[in-house]
Amino acid sequence: MVSFDMNDRKKIGLGLTGFGVFFSFLGIILLFDKGLLAIGNILFLSGVMITIGLKSSMQFFLKRSHFKGTVSFGVGFFFILIGWPIIGMILEAYGFVVLFSGFWPTLAVFLQKIPIVGWLFQQPFVRSLFDRYRGKRVPV
Repeated sequence: MVSFDMNDRKKIGLGLTGFGVFFSFLGIILLFDKGLLAIGNILFLSGVMITIGLKSSMQFFLKRSHFKGTVSFGVGFFFILIGWPIIGMILEAYGFVVLFSGFWPTLAVFLQKIPIVGWLFQQPFVRSLFDRYRGKRVPV
């Protein structure tokens, strides 16, 4: 049996999450191909669960404040599986925004520190949008 330390597990989880985002993006580009979208969702969810752990994932998705997002994401995934990818992606997008809304301030700080892209996110108009949401909760 192979023993992974936490760094290797997180690398694998982030890789699966990245491939999930890639396959979902490819599924959208190829006119909402339900097979690619389903593979992307499976890889994304498995990557998140491997990265933060099964117990933490269940606590995150089953938290009372995340109930609408979890249900919306799950129903959207079901619609993708039964062959209605556009409706499924709309529901999943809503669920994704609701579930991960607490991470947007952290993402904003990260984007502002990227060398080339950061210049765009440091412009006064864009920065004022980010500062408006920075005071909210940050899940760290």
